[in-house]
Amino acid sequence: MPEHGIRSAPDTPLPFHPLVYLEDGEEVTIGRPDTDSYGIFPVDGAHLVRRLEAGATPSQAAHWYCAEYGEQVDIDDIIGALRELGFVREEGEEPAQTGPVRWQRLGRALFSPPAWICYGLITAWALWRVIRSPDLVPAAEDMLFSEYYAVISLVMLVAAVPLIAVHEAFHALAARRLGLGSKTRLSHRFYFLVVETALDGLVAVERRKRYLPIVAGMVADVVLVCLLITVADAARGPGGGETTASRVCLAVAFAAVLRVLWQFFLYLRTDVYVLITTMLGCVDLHTTSVRLLRNRFLRLRGRTEGLADESLWHPVDRRAARWYSWLIVAGYTFSLSTFLLALAPVFVEMVSGAVSRFGGEGSSWVELLDSSAFLIMAFWQTALTIWIAARERLRGRASRTRHVIG
Repeated sequence: MPEHGIRSAPDTPLPFHPLVYLEDGEEVTIGRPDTDSYGIFPVDGAHLVRRLEAGATPSQAAHWYCAEYGEQVDIDDIIGALRELGFVREEGEEPAQTGPVRWQRLGRALFSPPAWICYGLITAWALWRVIRSPDLVPAAEDMLFSEYYAVISLVMLVAAVPLIAVHEAFHALAARRLGLGSKTRLSHRFYFLVVETALDGLVAVERRKRYLPIVAGMVADVVLVCLLITVADAARGPGGGETTASRVCLAVAFAAVLRVLWQFFLYLRTDVYVLITTMLGCVDLHTTSVRLLRNRFLRLRGRTEGLADESLWHPVDRRAARWYSWLIVAGYTFSLSTFLLALAPVFVEMVSGAVSRFGGEGSSWVELLDSSAFLIMAFWQTALTIWIAARERLRGRASRTRHVIG
C-alpha cells in the first residue's frame, strides 16, 4: 500500500496559483480571487494546504501531518480537491496575475465620509419635506399617472433600468473598494425576475468588512427614493398642486420602496437574507432548510429511505434551519396568496380590458396601439423568467461543483 495514501508523484512539489486565507473560528476559507473559486477547510487541512503551497512535496506534507496530528491523511484526496477548485497550476499554465481591480477608486469615493454626509443630508431633507407635506409619501395611486396602460408600463420599465443598475453598481463598487471582483447576471426568485451581483470574493474577507457590500444596494435604493421625493416636491405646481412630472417621480419612488420591502422577504435569498446568514456564520442556510423540510415531509408520510443525512450539514446551518425552514413555508404561502388574491385579479382585469378593445367597434387606433404595446410588455417578463428558470435548471444538471466544502 502506498505510504500515507500517496499514489502519484510523492516527491514533486505542486505549483500553485496565488491563494488567500481567512481564518474564521474552526474553519479557514481558502480561495483564488482571480476566478472566485473558494473552499472551506478545517484548520488542520488549511495548515496542510499552506505547506503544500510553500513548496513541500506531497510526501513531506503527509509525513508532517502524521507527526503533527497523530493520524494519516489521504493526501491524494486533498490534492484532488485542490485541483478541482483550480488552485493547482496544470502543466504549462502560468501563475494567475493579481492586481488592483477596476473602479476601486470610485468605490472608495462612493463610500467615503463626505459621501455618507451627502447621503445623510439628502435623506434628512426628504424626510423633512414628507413631514411637512404628507402627500409626498409615495403611494400606489401615484402609479395611475396616465389613462393609457402602455404609457404607465413603459415609463415604469424605463425608470426601473437605471434604478436597478444603481442598486447593483453600489453592491459591486462596495466590494471593489476592497479589491474584490464582481459579476452581474439575470436570475429569478420564485415568480420575480431579478438582477444579481455575485460577490463570491466576500467569503475571503473578514466578516465585519462584508456587511457594507451586502447592504450597499439598499443604501442606494433609500437615497434614490429620497432624491425622487425631492424632485417631485420641486416639480409641483403653484400652491403645491400635483403635476404629471411630480406624479411620475412618486410612482417611480413607490416602485423603489417596494424593492426595499422586497429585500425583507428572507426566504427569497435577498440582501437581508445574505446579511443575516453572514452574521450567523451560515454556509448555505436556504438549501439546508429546504432539505430539512423535505425530511419532515418524508417522515410524515412514513418514508425514511429518501431522507437526507442531516449529520453532513454544516452545524450552524442545521441549528438555524430549525426556525428558518418555517419562514420559507410562511413566505412562499404569503407570496403565492398575494399573487393569487391581489396581483393576479388586477393583472387579469388589465389584460382583459386591453384585449376587449380589439373586439370593440368604438376602439380608436390609439387605444389599439396602447393595448398591443401593453400586452407585449405584460408578457415579456413572464416569458423571460420562465426561460431563465429553465436555463438555470439545465445548467445545474450539466455543471460540476466548483466550490468544495470540506
